[in-house]
Amino acid sequence: MLQETNAELETDELVPPAEPKAGHAPLDAAVETQQDLSAEIKSIGEAYAQALKGGAPAEIQPRLDYPPYRSSILRHPTKDLHHADPETIELYSPAFGHQDVHALESDLTIQHNGEPQGERIIVTGRVLDGDGRPVAGQLVEIWQANAAGRYIHKRDQHPAPLDPNFTGVGRCITGPDGSYRFTTIKPGAYPWKNHLNAWRPAHIHFSLFGTEFTQRIITQMYFPGDQLFPLDPIYQTIVDQDARDRLVADYDHNITQPEWALGYNWDIVLTGPKRTWTENEALGTAGDQSE
Repeated sequence: MLQETNAELETDELVPPAEPKAGHAPLDAAVETQQDLSAEIKSIGEAYAQALKGGAPAEIQPRLDYPPYRSSILRHPTKDLHHADPETIELYSPAFGHQDVHALESDLTIQHNGEPQGERIIVTGRVLDGDGRPVAGQLVEIWQANAAGRYIHKRDQHPAPLDPNFTGVGRCITGPDGSYRFTTIKPGAYPWKNHLNAWRPAHIHFSLFGTEFTQRIITQMYFPGDQLFPLDPIYQTIVDQDARDRLVADYDHNITQPEWALGYNWDIVLTGPKRTWTENEALGTAGDQSE
């Protein structure tokens, strides 16, 4: 069973409208730079490494408050949780959609009249519980930026082109073996407003529902070898390198299709010490201890 979260589909990473020529404007000396943020990230990482040497347990989930990620305090509950009537919650929860999930919805490259721009990829894997058992019949949704790093979203106004043949949203149901599979376009990196010259590594957002609409987790999948990893405060909120690595898909030549698409494999583990990082953990580290 998936853990309950209060996550929303829209991402807070998206930014207010930006001026196309903002990059050519004189720099404000008071604006924090990537160098400033990188120094903070390095300091936190070194402190964590020392704590591990002293016998502290590994942190497999992100820190709720991570100073280099300036808005992290806004992305989790700050007050005690209240019990709610599940039937009442169901009235306001996300719905699967207006119709049954069709097999073609997992191919994000055929949703319009033309071919989308960018590098075609296949992303597949399995949804597993903490004991490695497959979790079948789960709704998996993805959303992502296009090849230029642009979302079709009113808050994303940075000067990168939209692709009329790419919406960036897909869904599927896991099979009996817990497997999912998407055909899509590799997303591009994009800027955000955490600090001066802040860029997010290429990633795909994943949403998984449990047996009810109120059971939902959200996470992100990254691509191997991205040079923005050490610079990204969101990726670095997970201070343990092994836990971070579990967010990175593996290139798989057996999944790659000749003259068609590169293949990536990424499993999602729902529980246990090797579980996949998820956004908006309501219980924080207490949630890890309760599993």
